[in-house]
Amino acid sequence: MKLYFGKGFVMQDILATVEGWLKRGDRVALATVVSTWGSSPRPAGAKLAVTPDMAMIGSVSGGCVESAVIQEALDSLSDGVPRLLHFGVGDDTAWEVGLTCGGTIDVLVEPLDTGWWAQSAALVSAQRAFVTVTVIAPLKGAKLLISAEGIVLYASPDLPESFRRAVVQAARGAAQSHRGQIALDQTYDVLIDVFKPQPRLVMVGGSHVGMAMARIARILGWHIALVEPRQAFATRARFPDVDEISHAYPDKALPELGIDSNSYVVVLTHDPKIDDPALRVVLPSDVPYVGILSSKRAHQIRVERLSKAGLPPALLEGIHVPVGIDIGASTPEEIALCIMAEMIAVRHGVRPRRKVVMT
Repeated sequence: MKLYFGKGFVMQDILATVEGWLKRGDRVALATVVSTWGSSPRPAGAKLAVTPDMAMIGSVSGGCVESAVIQEALDSLSDGVPRLLHFGVGDDTAWEVGLTCGGTIDVLVEPLDTGWWAQSAALVSAQRAFVTVTVIAPLKGAKLLISAEGIVLYASPDLPESFRRAVVQAARGAAQSHRGQIALDQTYDVLIDVFKPQPRLVMVGGSHVGMAMARIARILGWHIALVEPRQAFATRARFPDVDEISHAYPDKALPELGIDSNSYVVVLTHDPKIDDPALRVVLPSDVPYVGILSSKRAHQIRVERLSKAGLPPALLEGIHVPVGIDIGASTPEEIALCIMAEMIAVRHGVRPRRKVVMT
């Protein structure tokens, strides 16, 4: 048995185009990167969709094996048979398609399973987390769609019930960490890929660092919310990239925003009248990241102040202070970069999530 993990279910990259094709009645073939080694430019889970008239969207290699994959995709639409393609630097085919810089890539090509696609597309549109499990062998292309809670939402009819039960636990683990443990019949090779909703950056305070963070977060595809009761600091002219702006104080604004396990909070004001209410709301919640732009000395005073106000000391642990990855940052743009890098590291499990302490 081989177990592959995708680097993030990237269906959203091709979703709108494929939906348009399907509504038009086009047949679609889907190519998915199963595994890579070496210099392959696209990660496991990357996808390319193709129609019979050679319209295409997405990429499995950044261009170097696309021509060969597209031809196989057209063939799969003709005969209805999925196929697993392998390109390696030692293969003659690799030189023909341009994979000459070292590495290997395995790509599963199949006619699109429209039942699985329809349910997956609905979950992506609703920003719901889920896991898709694709069998690579022996039932090439057979699929399971599993919610973050471990509920099977779709299963290919030819998958045995024992397989479905065994894979659910691995899918739930992958939903939390992009990794999991699995015990399956040795005949199965599977790709486990995770879709996580668009992450949300919640900034408290309309500072220059926040302005730079908003620009970076927009490039990265994050949803951005700004809480700043001082209206002059939170205008559309200063923050054109922000999706939501609230001029309420954080103790009112944050519950209205609905912060959750997909929200990453950074406090930027240096004003206790704004910082402290924000922390009293977010620290008891399940947000995975809370950072404060502050010196260690100022934070110690903050901790003493909040403790006296009745906030349990255990809740104050896990706050990122000084905030961000240490890269020697000094300008607002550099500081914004190091904060965003730290949040990304937490999101992808490279750094630990904040522990939620029940009170």
